[in-house]
Amino acid sequence: MWNFLTNAILRKRIPILSVILVLTLFMGYMATKVRLQYESSSVLPDKDPTNRVYKNFIRQFGQDGTIMFIGIRDTSFFQVRHFNRIYDLTDSLRNIKGVSEIVSITRLYNLVKNDSLRKFEFIPITPHKPASQAELDSIRGVIHSLPFYRGFIYNPETSAYLMALTLDKKLVQSKDRVRLIREIQSTVDRFSAQTGTEVHYSGLPYIRTLIAKKLERELIMFVILALLVSAFFLFIFFRSTKAVIFPMVIMIMSVIWALGMMALFGYRITMLTSIIPPLVIVIAVENCIFILNKYHYEYSHHHNQAKALSRVIHRIGVANLLTNAATATGFAAFTITSNKLLVEFGLIAAISIMVIYALSLTLVPIFFSFLPPPKGKYTRHIEASLAKSLIDKAVYWVQHYRNPIYLAMGILILIGIIGAFRLRTTGTIVDDISKRDPIYKDLLFFEKHFKGIMPLEITVDTKKKKGVMNLGTLNKIDRLQDSLATYPELSKPLSIVEVIKSAKQAFYAGDPAYYALPNSNELAFMADYIPTFKANKRTILNNFLDTTYRVTRVSVQMANVGTPKIDSIQKSLRPKIDSVFDPARYEVTITGSSVVFLKETNFLIRNLWESIALAVVVIALLLAFLFTSWRMILISLIPNLIPQLMTGALMGFAGIPIKPSTILIFSIALGISVDNSIQFLSRYRLQLRHTGHNIPESVISALKETGYSMIYSSTVLFFGFGIFVLSTFGGTQALGFLISFTLLVAGLLNMFVLPSMLLTLDKWSTTRAFERPPIVNIDDDPSEE
Repeated sequence: MWNFLTNAILRKRIPILSVILVLTLFMGYMATKVRLQYESSSVLPDKDPTNRVYKNFIRQFGQDGTIMFIGIRDTSFFQVRHFNRIYDLTDSLRNIKGVSEIVSITRLYNLVKNDSLRKFEFIPITPHKPASQAELDSIRGVIHSLPFYRGFIYNPETSAYLMALTLDKKLVQSKDRVRLIREIQSTVDRFSAQTGTEVHYSGLPYIRTLIAKKLERELIMFVILALLVSAFFLFIFFRSTKAVIFPMVIMIMSVIWALGMMALFGYRITMLTSIIPPLVIVIAVENCIFILNKYHYEYSHHHNQAKALSRVIHRIGVANLLTNAATATGFAAFTITSNKLLVEFGLIAAISIMVIYALSLTLVPIFFSFLPPPKGKYTRHIEASLAKSLIDKAVYWVQHYRNPIYLAMGILILIGIIGAFRLRTTGTIVDDISKRDPIYKDLLFFEKHFKGIMPLEITVDTKKKKGVMNLGTLNKIDRLQDSLATYPELSKPLSIVEVIKSAKQAFYAGDPAYYALPNSNELAFMADYIPTFKANKRTILNNFLDTTYRVTRVSVQMANVGTPKIDSIQKSLRPKIDSVFDPARYEVTITGSSVVFLKETNFLIRNLWESIALAVVVIALLLAFLFTSWRMILISLIPNLIPQLMTGALMGFAGIPIKPSTILIFSIALGISVDNSIQFLSRYRLQLRHTGHNIPESVISALKETGYSMIYSSTVLFFGFGIFVLSTFGGTQALGFLISFTLLVAGLLNMFVLPSMLLTLDKWSTTRAFERPPIVNIDDDPSEE
């Protein structure tokens, strides 16, 4: 088969180029249709209890992640000139298309008793801009007499004020959200510039929109950086512009194919898929390095260009098929996670890697077949280079200092075990945002003055109609709120209880002393005054009750705490809830974005551990196709699993937690690092045939031949993934740093430990099973005989 493919590639060059060009143009057209993802995707399966509870909550009370917050801290807030500017700002924000509602200090309502109509009325506290300071002082007095708003809309101790903008759900989940957020920001920024007032933004719609735009900018930046890094090292290694230009063409085509496939599958650019374009560039340059290095190596030995290109396709074609399959396996393992984002990432990355394999194997030989053979100065890197010096040192150490190598390996394993025990699991909703980022700094403002903005919801199902309005139930909810108030991470609770307390205050002519739950007699008198639920109209009751008055909600905002703290709060709340609400009579659930995030994080981490285990098993099976010897499979895995342990140790010592964005690196790095083992061991087996089963000579010959590719590919991969440390997202930074570290360690172990083990365990490892023809033969080339 490979002889047929070799002949086809070199003899049908023009037709093959034409087909690839047409397909690439089509993929380029599809790539123009790929879009950013702005809405959040559900990580949990539909049948997951936490997910079902959250979706049920949304059906009853609406989305909890559609509010954008604007914070202001101003001691002169209640000066008439300044207050009126904020009044105008509120009106301007209300008129923006996509802003459904706004709660602001200038747009508050007072519950007033109308005895003639026997009902409570919501009267605007500020029906118009105050004309004098005296009028504003009167308004201020009314606002401060209403405990309902204290700690929610304003913080009297710190002179901090909050605007809460409810955004249209459909618009928030479309690309128009960028326009909406920008319009809101520009409106508020103009106010800030005119008044000199410092403003702060937050809320999930705002955070997600800015993250999406950052992703777009970083996608372009990392593609450019990956191309520049690849071009630089290609030139350093091969000293030829041709060895730079043609691989660059393949890299650009690989990016086009990756983006085109996203569009074909109907996927959007997410935090994960945004790293695929620069990632495929790095993988593509690794493939090109293997092919070019083999081409130069072959040509330098016999100076026959056609023979060199044929051997490149045959030798590297089969070997790279397995190495790329191993790399793709590291990504494809994510498809078992049942998580939409990870499945999309793993599927597109895995397919892209195999496309890179096909493009590089086909186009590099075709491109260079049109060019004259490489001159001596372009193949000189094989005989005289830093790489050759490093290989010579590796050979010397492998031959004479294997015991020190094993000692160093043992020390690394010991350090790895100690560091791995220091690992911890945590994550926050905005975990990937740098602490230097304005988003994070603004978040701290809301945490300091309003206890945070991350939604936490508690629903109480009384299991009977109008059960919520029972005084006993209301008292229980009030006791629950007292318990919630003991948590410094939680904001002031809002619930139907606060509405009823406000109603009692209104019943007693607005006297703040009566802001409390009524007794049974008072509640009976007030019953006729309380407005009824209107399903087709937005009322204050709709926010806290279902249509039957059976279910109610208690809403709090949470600080941006880690998953262990969320879990701790949830677990400590449960016995307190059960002590107030008899589980036999009430069904009380804790939900909201914060709780869902906790469950999603734990679910992802568990799934990702499973994907790592699967990657190890599948890669071992791929090695079995090559080597048909369980001993050789074990030996080949050792220098690739130790780096995983070292990476875990680095994370433990550096305080980098296990979370979805960092656990990704293990299966990715394993799939890439095993490439060197496959290349080395395949050459080792071939050398055994040529040397008459002389193990020491075969090991050294294989190391000398594959050492260049190991050094070149490891260098490019190290710096290629290293560019991700420039990201503004903590998860992407960690991914770049940790994968670079893992691949560096794996490269060193494959150069020193793997050959050493083969020499030390020569009789044990190199059995007849290893020398038998494998299921997939990657070294049977009759042209060498």
